[in-house]
Amino acid sequence: MREWMKRKKKSRKAKKNSDDYTIADFFFELLFWIPELLILPFRIIYWLARGLGRFISDMW
Repeated sequence: MREWMKRKKKSRKAKKNSDDYTIADFFFELLFWIPELLILPFRIIYWLARGLGRFISDMW
């Protein structure tokens, strides 16, 4: 029983300390990045138009 607990503790530490990048991690990261990459160009255009509009309105 004592040996079993030592092996279990050792395997838990190994799993806890492993920084493996799994396929599930890649999939979830991709799911979070796809919407951001799709929306980013529209956000840039919006902020540029807004800044340009404020610049023009301040000049008048």
